[in-house]
Amino acid sequence: MKSVVINGKLDLVVTDVPVPQPADGQVRVRVDYVGICGSDLHYYYEGANGAFTVDEPLVPGHELSGRVDLDPSGQWAPGTPVTVHPARFGSPTRGTEDEPHLWPGGSYLGSASTHPHTQGAMSEMLIVDAGMIRVLPADLPVRRAVLAEPLAVSLHAVARAGSLVGARVLVSGAGPIGLLTAAAARAHGAAHVTVSDVLSEPLARAAALGVDAVVLVSEERLEADAYDVVFECSGAAPAITAAFGAVRRRGTVVQVGMVPNEPRPLNIAPLIAKEVSLVGVFRFKDEIDEAVRLLAERPEIEAVITHVLPQVDALRAFEIAKDSSASGKVVVDLTSTP
Repeated sequence: MKSVVINGKLDLVVTDVPVPQPADGQVRVRVDYVGICGSDLHYYYEGANGAFTVDEPLVPGHELSGRVDLDPSGQWAPGTPVTVHPARFGSPTRGTEDEPHLWPGGSYLGSASTHPHTQGAMSEMLIVDAGMIRVLPADLPVRRAVLAEPLAVSLHAVARAGSLVGARVLVSGAGPIGLLTAAAARAHGAAHVTVSDVLSEPLARAAALGVDAVVLVSEERLEADAYDVVFECSGAAPAITAAFGAVRRRGTVVQVGMVPNEPRPLNIAPLIAKEVSLVGVFRFKDEIDEAVRLLAERPEIEAVITHVLPQVDALRAFEIAKDSSASGKVVVDLTSTP
């Protein structure tokens, strides 16, 4: 079978690998679609994602949809459409007993955080634990279901914010996660959703999804003290500082975008003076189940996908995904693999 493999910085190939065989408690999935995430881009363009370095061949990809190929237990018939929760959880620690996504010692598909690396989904076949399988409802197309994992991240961000009913919300950053966070905020009762970005092209995609307002921050300033909740999805230090200015007194800033594990200059004076709550977001717990339901109910969310390329053109897919002015979510299609 064919797999996309990252061997190190700027070293990506499509190559033949053996077909994996499921053990007891495992299922083999025939992968149809895989989304390219920011972490995948870091692994390819930098050879590392934060502190996690590609030390051996790594198959990227943790956003996927496909169909059951082989289930030795017989629970799911071949051809059953599915998506996958990409985490295997570790061991609980004090204060995280009910938060398995924060437990140390786990793994995530397509990640160099473990040794050996945890291979990802950009292969024709993927072995996962049976508990990771999520069967799709009949009214959810397999292609749209590739958004379940990133939408789950956005839904987890919304859960971290508390109730959004009637809230004025700002989403900072109109990349795929920002767009999905805007959709998640609306689904959870936000009364007004504004999306900001430094580029006009991502904002055009946000407008097409039906948000209430867009702000091109390279040309206009964000309104001060105007938002109940700010979801900061870019990870850029200037945007984080701007979020502290835009949120109201006693409001909440939810940091969704990942940042480098190093000091960065921030102005936190507004956070202190306004008693702003700052909360972090790391992956998700079980929100992928809600994501599957929401994707079935709201087909317009599929517009976040802007490009679908065959596996043979994976390198080109990575190049397009890197250019946020040209693309939203870029997806690799494995259904046409020879």
